[in-house]
Amino acid sequence: MTALQLNAEMYRALGQIADDVNLMEKALKYVKKLAAKKEDPTLMTKEEFFARVDEAREEIRQGKGKRFSNPEEMNAWLNSL
Repeated sequence: MTALQLNAEMYRALGQIADDVNLMEKALKYVKKLAAKKEDPTLMTKEEFFARVDEAREEIRQGKGKRFSNPEEMNAWLNSL
């Protein structure tokens, strides 16, 4: 099944129980539980974030940082990545 088909099927099923508050609450609770299980790979803890900041500061201290003379130079470098 495609995502679009699954989405339509989900709404059809919810439509069948839409008049029953208890069933809708159960469905919502379960969907939220499923959504919570899906991890976001872009998230990091505060500790991980500050460790990366510290690592970047150390690299700059060692002269490994990038310097740009103007915003256009920086944008050209970013676009090259």
